[in-house]
Amino acid sequence: MNLFRKKSIDVLLKEAGGKGASLKKELGAFDLTMLGIGAIIGTGIFVLTGVAASEHAGPALVLSFILSGLACVFAALCYAEFASTVPVSGSAYTYSYAAFGELIAWILGWDLILEYGIASSAVAAGWSGYFQGLLAGFGIELPKALTNAYDPAKGTFIDVPAIFIVLLITFLLTRGVKKSARFNAIMVIIKVAVVFLFLAVGVWYVKPDNWTPFMPYGFSGVAAGAATVFFAYIGFDAVSTAAEEVRNPQRNMPIGIIASLVVCTLLYIAVSLVLTGIVPYNQLGVKNPVAFALNYIHQDWVAGFISLGAIAGITTVLLVMMYGQTRLFYAISRDGLLPKLFSKVNPVRQVPYVNTWVTGVLVAFFAGVVPLSKLAELTNIGTLFAFITVSIGVLILRKTQPDLKRAFKVPMVPLIPLLAVAFCGYLVLQLPVMTWIGFVSWLLVGLVIYFIYGRKHSTLNNEQSLNEKVS
Repeated sequence: MNLFRKKSIDVLLKEAGGKGASLKKELGAFDLTMLGIGAIIGTGIFVLTGVAASEHAGPALVLSFILSGLACVFAALCYAEFASTVPVSGSAYTYSYAAFGELIAWILGWDLILEYGIASSAVAAGWSGYFQGLLAGFGIELPKALTNAYDPAKGTFIDVPAIFIVLLITFLLTRGVKKSARFNAIMVIIKVAVVFLFLAVGVWYVKPDNWTPFMPYGFSGVAAGAATVFFAYIGFDAVSTAAEEVRNPQRNMPIGIIASLVVCTLLYIAVSLVLTGIVPYNQLGVKNPVAFALNYIHQDWVAGFISLGAIAGITTVLLVMMYGQTRLFYAISRDGLLPKLFSKVNPVRQVPYVNTWVTGVLVAFFAGVVPLSKLAELTNIGTLFAFITVSIGVLILRKTQPDLKRAFKVPMVPLIPLLAVAFCGYLVLQLPVMTWIGFVSWLLVGLVIYFIYGRKHSTLNNEQSLNEKVS
């Protein structure tokens, strides 16, 4: 029984281009860049900046963003090479099938299910907080029991707004990828405009005194801040899950991945400088730091726009994360490692409709019932693990298949993939022990599922058995 049997890239490309249950190619470079920005700018910029500044980095938050951004840029270049060479649904899971073989691919796929699922639930809970804040501005208060996840001590039982937004996004995803991409693009334009509004208003209130001491918690604080705000960058890998629905993926995938990351990194740096320049860092430990900063300088009218922008921003993150989750289920199911139900495609809309609703119901349950305060870190560890694997995968494929047609090539190999591994490895080590325990437990559950179900039902296993019978 070969646990490391690999899928050849020719087979992967044939499956993606095959007739029947294939997905519709409707996305261009602009759609992909918008998907990337949609996934990246959201919870990180509107929520996590305050926590990272007040508890970890202080005004050196800008260095935390640069450190996280560097880890992502190096990893993004590796993703771009894979996405242009193997433009197939499934992101890092599919690339691992070609580079490492089935068992590692399954482990990574199971890891990504955790990343997208938990991230979607956490983002929906964040959306609920901003939405309730907006309603409160109009004097509307929801019954307390319906405002947050299950916590009888606080009198909350279910987060109804979080469940509502998840089911709404699920419905939108079943309408077809082009409609989802169009909705995403409108929301992205709104939230980027709001970020620029914050910068344009806030820059006049910056007091350089607030930047001293610049590094109150030392470099270890900057590193811990980088590990925290890393959540703000996850999402560009969701762009690579769209590969099978892209026109001319060899050209458009690298543009979408790299352009979205560069735009977001520049915006993050600008926002963190202005934010810590307006408000002393030790006062930023709030849930809505950007709106709080504007209230702090008595620009309340802009704070209202910021809340609206945050809602738009967090909506698109949820859309892209759930989209990534459905395409991941689709890819794993097509390979036989999960039931075939997950790769059934609606013949009219050409979307995997059953798995979209399964994803929606699961995410809605976790967002509505389970308190998710500690799960952002689980999302981070899952993402960093994927980035490290993809970066090593580039080195392996360069060695084992040097003649492979690559539309985009990572420059300075092996330096850049090794830098990606080093930066992401460093950030992984900053995460708390409980996160590691949760992550390893999740992977062990995944291994049990693989050995009970996936190994026997794998399409590669069936082909192998067939060949053995024939010979």
